Parts: sequence; structure tokens; C-alpha cells
Amino acid sequence: MVEHPGEYRWSSYGANTQGEADRMIRPYALYQQLGSDDAASRREAYREFFRYQIDPGLVDQIRTATNGGFVLGSDRFQKEVAAMVGQRTWRGSPGRPVKSKEAKE
Repeated sequence: MVEHPGEYRWSSYGANTQGEADRMIRPYALYQQLGSDDAASRREAYREFFRYQIDPGLVDQIRTATNGGFVLGSDRFQKEVAAMVGQRTWRGSPGRPVKSKEAKE
């Protein structure tokens, strides 16, 4: 869509990072908790969120895990979370399980 959120016409980036007046933008609770009580420190903290670009491959992994309801992390981490929640937290093999030879005969 755009390289940077500040380039997007409908983004709140300008209001949240530069203090640009926009009657459509209302500071939300999480934004107001950034930085100290002064607006300049909140704007700086918000800019930090956008300082580095996330690798597109990682974005795809995050989307896949989120859409599938899976845990994103190492095998060990996935198993630890699975033990806590009592269910599988990683992607399974697609399709039906393969029948054993005995069941086919």
C-alpha cells in the first residue's frame, strides 16, 4: 500500500507523531499511556513503533499463526504453552490422517 504509515492519506500517524491537528482523530487510551504526561514524549514513543520495518516473512508468519490460532515461537515454547492450555498450539498436518495398512485390507 505505502512504504510508511505517514504516507497513507487516512492514517492517524501525522496526528499521533507530529501533533498535526485533525478533527477526526481522538487520542485512544493506549496512546495516552505512552510516555509521560506531556504530548511530546507520547509522540516520540509512538514514532518508535515505526522506526524499524518488520521483515515481510515474519509478517506472514505472524498472520498465519494468528489466523490459525497457533503459537508463534520455538517448538519448546509451543509445547510449554500447549501444556498450560491443554491443547495443541502448533499447525498440524493438512488432510485426514493416513489409514493403517490393516484398516485398508
